[in-house]
Amino acid sequence: MQTPRAVVFDIGNVLINWDPDLLYARLIPDAEDRAAFFRATRIEEMNAEVDRGADFHDHIYAHAAEYPEHAELIRAWHDRWAEMLRPAIDGSIALLRLLRRRGVPVHALSNFGAGSFDLACTIYPVLSEFDVPVISGREGHVKPEPEIYEILERRTGLSGADLFFTDDRPENIGAARRRGWQGHVFRNPAALALELVELGLIEPHEMP
Repeated sequence: MQTPRAVVFDIGNVLINWDPDLLYARLIPDAEDRAAFFRATRIEEMNAEVDRGADFHDHIYAHAAEYPEHAELIRAWHDRWAEMLRPAIDGSIALLRLLRRRGVPVHALSNFGAGSFDLACTIYPVLSEFDVPVISGREGHVKPEPEIYEILERRTGLSGADLFFTDDRPENIGAARRRGWQGHVFRNPAALALELVELGLIEPHEMP
């Protein structure tokens, strides 16, 4: 197994937990009512457009105006967004920082709005520690589209097995593997640490 020259992290549910229900279960306690709200307002489609580059504030507020009966709840996606991004996954952050101490370049490849990523960086300083962050909202492409992987390759000067990528979504890892990258479907920091040991990127005694 080739030792990669850089490690690429997804962010949501790899470094920091991302779950809209952390907020919306408080705003709409009944699970069926909450699911009906998500369907009726297409709020997840709205968020996908933010991930693709739509303005974090303006797009959400414009979407809220289309559903006046739900406007306050939709605006909460912007106004209380930080409540959906928590807690940090400490074991993953420890691995990222361990890799950096060992001189391994660490990059980000994440579906994330440009404005929401800027906000997230103020809450979680670790998000400012990447060597090359490739954020979908800044690029106008989202995973698993090949263009966003190409952007990271171009900016790092690396490709194929020189890159090791961890992401919680199998389809995103699949897209990376089709490009020859090494990949790990993230489930927990312990499993990721074991794979980093197998790749020769960290030593067993260094595992968090």
